[in-house]
Amino acid sequence: MKLKLLATVLFIFAGNANAATEAFEIDPVHTRVAFMVSHAGFSNAIGTFSGSKGQLQFDENDWSQSSVSVRVPVTSLNLGDEDWQKKILDGTFFDIGKYAEATFVSQRIEKKSDNTGIAHGVLTIRNISQPVSLDFTLNLLKRHPLNFKRTIGFSATAKISRKAFGMDAWSTVIGDDVKILIELEAAKAKSPTRQEPANDTKK
Repeated sequence: MKLKLLATVLFIFAGNANAATEAFEIDPVHTRVAFMVSHAGFSNAIGTFSGSKGQLQFDENDWSQSSVSVRVPVTSLNLGDEDWQKKILDGTFFDIGKYAEATFVSQRIEKKSDNTGIAHGVLTIRNISQPVSLDFTLNLLKRHPLNFKRTIGFSATAKISRKAFGMDAWSTVIGDDVKILIELEAAKAKSPTRQEPANDTKK
């Protein structure tokens, strides 16, 4: 009897712990990934990617239970000039004919303060994976005033080496250090619809 009671208590506790983690779907309209890289030392060229998709799990009380997985369509690159974009997207750099997406998958979320943290994970570009840490700020977590969905928003930054991802061309014109800036919104995911068991009473 005692063992049965203990098992029941543990089951309820586990259920409450899991319930603390909320699932969100990344909003591709209000999520933008940008990068800055030196252009021969004269300026920092800025490019942006739109249409990112993915999933985010967030535990407001225990950030270590949180995670994020994002897919960035490299084909959405915007550099402000069509010819420049084509060159950056060809085999010299991103090579979108073979690698149309970049991905980031977190491995560990580290909380630094009430609203800041680090997402340690793996960034994959051109099928090359490297460890990357995103410094992020939790901007807001509440019901959205327009669509009334529970929404979470983050700002994040990171620094990477483009050469580490096989993009080492034009080293005298384009810098190696790349700063990444991310603005991300995600809306509470819909609960999966529970399917009723099939009614096979009819013969």
